[in-house]
Amino acid sequence: MAYNPTHILPRCAGIAVLLALLATGCTIAKPRTDDPLEKFNRKMYVFNDAADKAVIRPVAVTYRKLTNDTTRRLIANFFANVKMPITIVNDVLQVEPKAALRNSGRFVVNTTVGILGLFDPASELKLTPDETDFGVTLARWGVPEGPYLVIPLVGPTTARDIWRMPVDQFFDPLYWYGRRNDSWFLSQYSPQLAYLVTLRSRGIDAEGLLEGIYDPYVFYRDAYRQRRLYEIYHGEPPDDVIEHMQGVDDVDIDELLQQQHEYEQRQQQPQRH
Repeated sequence: MAYNPTHILPRCAGIAVLLALLATGCTIAKPRTDDPLEKFNRKMYVFNDAADKAVIRPVAVTYRKLTNDTTRRLIANFFANVKMPITIVNDVLQVEPKAALRNSGRFVVNTTVGILGLFDPASELKLTPDETDFGVTLARWGVPEGPYLVIPLVGPTTARDIWRMPVDQFFDPLYWYGRRNDSWFLSQYSPQLAYLVTLRSRGIDAEGLLEGIYDPYVFYRDAYRQRRLYEIYHGEPPDDVIEHMQGVDDVDIDELLQQQHEYEQRQQQPQRH
């Protein structure tokens, strides 16, 4: 039998999680505000940005041109439903029985009545979506997030959140579809690629937020941290945690405003040819 390192991933992940839980207990660790790997992260951000502009974004733009809003909504519904087992398993791991039952009901209703998730009758039954993942599970059990990371062709994450990639995939039907099918030119992975294209296409509408931003890297980093914070606390982080994340006392607001002002002035100056 050929050696396959993916066979030991769940076991290694389980050991790592167990050790982390024993060491930290069940209190959610305070979010970090530093960036000790900033030099490396900025290089990876530049690389990812170049890859996005060269390949990923053009594919997403083409996808939007070939589809209408209704088609994209149906496809997004399908993928959201396919990924629901990840949320259900993590609801159980987070000891959230109500959320696990609600999301299980949502999965059953949309898979059957909603025709494999293309439609969303579950929302009309007040079975609202509430996605989560293994990174949130670790946070709920007190595992500190570790340093912020930017991974090539993956994007922003942390030393804690990076575990969701090898762990959550074992509850992802798209992953098992790719593992159990062998097609020409790796076409068995086309559903996963299609899912990533739908995610990127949804981000095109928000690109205007970056216009006039002095430092897009900082914008993405802070936005990622804030989004994860709200996911960990189910949309209601405590005030002291928010204040800690903002770190107003450690930031020179006047200096940041001056940098932004200088950047805007440079952008307004006519370009020399």
